[in-house]
Amino acid sequence: MTKADLVEVVAKKASLTAKAAREAVVAVFGAVTDALKKGDKVVVTGFGTFMVRSRKSRTGRNPQTGATINIPARKTPGFTAGKALKKVVR
Repeated sequence: MTKADLVEVVAKKASLTAKAAREAVVAVFGAVTDALKKGDKVVVTGFGTFMVRSRKSRTGRNPQTGATINIPARKTPGFTAGKALKKVVR
């Protein structure tokens, strides 16, 4: 499902215009992005939790040369599905 498909489904289920549904979807994704940018956790009960995960620095290998390189620590977005979502998908 693409973002456009999601907008279409939201428009139908919520009886909104396509423009209003697009704005709603963009607003939700924007709010999640802003919260994660601040380092906050976003919990959507019954759906799941969006969070920022930290990866430690580690040693890697350049596949072309075989040389050892240092891969720096970084933050990455993460998602954990909630019980209700897991149950529906099974």
